[in-house]
Amino acid sequence: MLQRIQTVYLLIAAICSAGLCFMLPYGLGQNDLPLYAKDSFLVLGLFFGSAALSLLTIFLYKNRQLQFVLGRLNIILNFITLGVFVYWILTASGEASVALEKGVGRLIPVFSIVFIVLANKAIKRDEQLVKSVDRLR
Repeated sequence: MLQRIQTVYLLIAAICSAGLCFMLPYGLGQNDLPLYAKDSFLVLGLFFGSAALSLLTIFLYKNRQLQFVLGRLNIILNFITLGVFVYWILTASGEASVALEKGVGRLIPVFSIVFIVLANKAIKRDEQLVKSVDRLR
């Protein structure tokens, strides 16, 4: 059943991870040039990994337990992405630190986490509904 609300949430999370990473810079490099995800293989891999995991989770609608677990793994992957950004900010020296702090692209994992949490709540609600119906049989 692809017409559930968690499908919409997971699709939005996938679009945030895969689409916005090319439009929003996550910092400024040398000569104040914006840094995008395509400039760093690590960041690009983390964003596309999160998007792929979200899309995979959408099509596992028959196994709600696995959907829930993959949602949690996706949240962990997004926290790792945030950790990479924080590490870069903390290890940058002087002038580079100021340049790295500018970039709205670092909020992409936060948006993805929010939508994945909403999807996991909807998946859990569906699982509880199925269990309650099974008790009545």
